[in-house]
Amino acid sequence: MDSLSDILLPIGIGLIMFGIGTSLKFSDFKMVITKPKAVITGLVCQLILLPIIAFLLIYFWPIDPVYKVGMIIIASAPGGTSSNLVTHMLKGRVALSVSLTSFNSFIILLTIPLYISIALQLFMGESESIVLSPYKVTQEILLLVLIPVLLGITLNEFTSKQFTENLKQPLRYIMPALLIGLFLIVIFADEGHQIVAFKNNLHLYIPLVIFNLITMLMGFYVAKSMKIDHESSYTIAVEMGLQNSALAIFIAAQLLDNQKMELMAVLYASFSFFSTWFFAWVMKHYLKPAENN
Repeated sequence: MDSLSDILLPIGIGLIMFGIGTSLKFSDFKMVITKPKAVITGLVCQLILLPIIAFLLIYFWPIDPVYKVGMIIIASAPGGTSSNLVTHMLKGRVALSVSLTSFNSFIILLTIPLYISIALQLFMGESESIVLSPYKVTQEILLLVLIPVLLGITLNEFTSKQFTENLKQPLRYIMPALLIGLFLIVIFADEGHQIVAFKNNLHLYIPLVIFNLITMLMGFYVAKSMKIDHESSYTIAVEMGLQNSALAIFIAAQLLDNQKMELMAVLYASFSFFSTWFFAWVMKHYLKPAENN
């Protein structure tokens, strides 16, 4: 990414998380803490079930092994600000979504090196050490997620209801537009190279779309099997469908220096926000428990 995107991305993500925070109150996190079943289920789904699905799906898929590793990189980097925004747009359990993003951002320090090392050995016969900086990850989660959300919550708690309602109205449209703009910066920051890559690799969308749908369905029905409420279930499904694409792109491009692996993450980022929103919208409205209809 160029220097402009390095500046705009953190600012844009911080603004989105601030906007999400304005829809929350500190009391919204009470149930997450006192009844942690949804958080634990979500983390297990993201950090264990998600990579297993990716390995099983891509192992048999007839594509170049380097793309298979790219898929595992995506599955190894769960959660991100886009899942918080989709949950906010669908009026799901935003506090649960933010909590899952925060928790898994630290746990992936251990799981990402493990899963990618297995993928490199399994698909390419290579052994490579992947190291993520705990300091950088902690700094990122504090500056881009926790602090902006806390500022938004504080504003919502200590200002008038009318003020926050007036603020929420434009943010409802600004936040999705801002996130889409950020996606475009990431995807096309290399001056058109990815556009050519898209056209030459349209077949790669097939396993990626299937992966997106299957993981969401699995997350949704695992949550349901645990007797978790409907809102939390489709919130967990959103967390399963939207990975931290920026992190996946960074790992592929900077740590592994492989454009083909990077391409898989870029392709997934190009559609997963929209497909995840659509699939979750269907789950919210058409997969309700019978007694809620």
